[in-house]
Amino acid sequence: MERAQERTPLRHRARYLFDRTLARSTGTLLGWLAVCCLAVVVPVSTLLVWTDPAAPRSFSGRLAQVWRTSAQTLRLGAVAGTPARMLLSVLLGLIALLCVSTLVGVVTTGLGDRLTELRRGRSRVLERDHDVVLGWTDQLFTVVSELIAGRSGGGRPAAGRSGGGRPAAGRSGGGRHVITVLADRDPAHMDTALAAALGGADRVRLVCRTGTPTDPDALALVSPGAARAVVVLPADDCDGDLTVVRTLLALRALLGANVGPHAPRVVAAVHDDRYLPAARLAAGPRGTVLETDRTAARLLVQAARCPVMPAALRDLLDFSGAEFHVAEVPEAVGLSFQEVALRLETSCAVGLLRPDGRPLLTPAPHTVLVPGDRLVTVAHDDRATVLTDRWARVDSTALAPPAPLPDAPARVLLLGWNRRAPIVVDTLRRTARPGSVLDVVTDPASGPAESGFPRPRNAPLAVTHHSRDLAAPEALDGLDVTAYDSVIALGADRTAGPERPDERTLLALLTLCSWEQRTGRSLPVVAELSDHRSRTVAPLGPASHAVVRGELTALLMAQIVHHPELAAVYEEIFTTRGGALALRPAAHYVLPGHEAAFATVVAAALERGECAIGYHAHDPHRPRPHDGVLLCPGKAERRVWDAEDRILVLTAGPVRRDTPDGAGDTAAALPARSAGRRPRSTADRQAHNKAAD
Repeated sequence: MERAQERTPLRHRARYLFDRTLARSTGTLLGWLAVCCLAVVVPVSTLLVWTDPAAPRSFSGRLAQVWRTSAQTLRLGAVAGTPARMLLSVLLGLIALLCVSTLVGVVTTGLGDRLTELRRGRSRVLERDHDVVLGWTDQLFTVVSELIAGRSGGGRPAAGRSGGGRPAAGRSGGGRHVITVLADRDPAHMDTALAAALGGADRVRLVCRTGTPTDPDALALVSPGAARAVVVLPADDCDGDLTVVRTLLALRALLGANVGPHAPRVVAAVHDDRYLPAARLAAGPRGTVLETDRTAARLLVQAARCPVMPAALRDLLDFSGAEFHVAEVPEAVGLSFQEVALRLETSCAVGLLRPDGRPLLTPAPHTVLVPGDRLVTVAHDDRATVLTDRWARVDSTALAPPAPLPDAPARVLLLGWNRRAPIVVDTLRRTARPGSVLDVVTDPASGPAESGFPRPRNAPLAVTHHSRDLAAPEALDGLDVTAYDSVIALGADRTAGPERPDERTLLALLTLCSWEQRTGRSLPVVAELSDHRSRTVAPLGPASHAVVRGELTALLMAQIVHHPELAAVYEEIFTTRGGALALRPAAHYVLPGHEAAFATVVAAALERGECAIGYHAHDPHRPRPHDGVLLCPGKAERRVWDAEDRILVLTAGPVRRDTPDGAGDTAAALPARSAGRRPRSTADRQAHNKAAD
């Protein structure tokens, strides 16, 4: 039995017919528009005429009045007379309406296209002495934040913060600092993301432009030739380093041979050191190219051996506290480096910049400063460095006798795997004490094969690989977690998949946190995260720290933009010397339980070929005992030194193996310049104290 056909309502059929008619052509649409207008205008005009007391009495007169009212309403003219004249009037009115409509359409379309182009960020930036940032990565927010803080005289940019401070060279003090970002993203999205991450900042204007940084035409939009500095951020994909090299070549093609003093400073970074020579060639003589993966791996090893190190490095490299400075001190010419170091009350001398720009860090104490030498210091601001009239008093009775640092094997647990993991393993292997153990636990899908861990004969580090699911609670079953001195949790490399790189790292940290709660022991954990927002939600114990991937490199890039003369200094500290900053036990310099000024620590460090720049006071009652490094304390500041205190020093250079509290790297081992130093004798110290009295 056939189902009875459902009857469609008349209004639905009428609407369907109307939709089909409108979809035919533009002419049909215009015809329907004319019919609708006439269907409204003519009846209303007729009603107005028939209700008007002053309207003509005759029927023909009233029709003529209806015509005139309708024509005036539709702007068709109001010529009366024969039908031919009325048709010509309608024709002229339609032509006038068509011309006006076309003009309005052209103007509207042009303005719309222009507004769309402006919203797309395709207009050229007409600024001078601005900062240009190329690329969009997680490092962008740190770089922009530090660029703002550096020009505003220090501190973090925040909503409502005053933008006072020193003006940049070549700019008016009352002008606004302009930072331009060029990336292959929607400018509205970039504006929103930067505003949400940085908040408001007075006297700073962020300008976003969309385009591919490797395209010279897109680069021209941000006027790099008139900029103070150009920062090229490394992308996180597999071709990120090649993109950096191509971007540097595009800059070179756009800027030409502009290498004069007014040429922009180019600062870039690559992940893999294999691309470092090519990137430096493309950057040119005024370019500085950093390498991120090896530096990040060294930082992780440092943080695993001494949890205080990440906070100390951040304090040194951001603009909110003490940082490195280069100062011209004419009155220091002819003095020894030791005398200069002990006559600086509120800053710490760490080396010299020779007249040719070559850095000489941790020089011999008796190195005499010559004309043209500039002093490299760590200070809280960049005000003029002033020498006091007298040396700081050194308490000779509190000086610790020379003694070797502790040398014990370590047991380390490595969770996760990424492209920096082989560098971490290699660094641990080459700097380990005999008898050290490294257990590596990786996911089956992302971990290396067993052949990825060669076992050299007589190697000081024994490496064991375990393939387990790090997201599972039983990932650590069978491992004696209580035996590990430290744990390194690596985040996965960024991929195009839906999973974010920090997710599995956070799951592994949850497992470790659960183990800490069951056992009651705080395990020293250093976690590598890719997103700075993950640090706030990471389940970290009191002995744990999170290191944001690329943050150190971003801070270095911002420092070099503001202080180009420090590029060679940072190269010496973080590359040539392989991590020359270290935290040593205070008992290595002063006798525990003795009261002594910080000048005593400085003098003891100079005897050992090191420069002391701060200390970490041991406080077992602190919620996070590994926080809080005091940089640049006053030389006259006195305290009772504890055996658990740590001294932050700039070491003389790479050594054969790391100390438990430092992190040198023997990969680029160079002969230590302090090899021929002679320590100060007791007579020297007595003469010094007599002079201070």
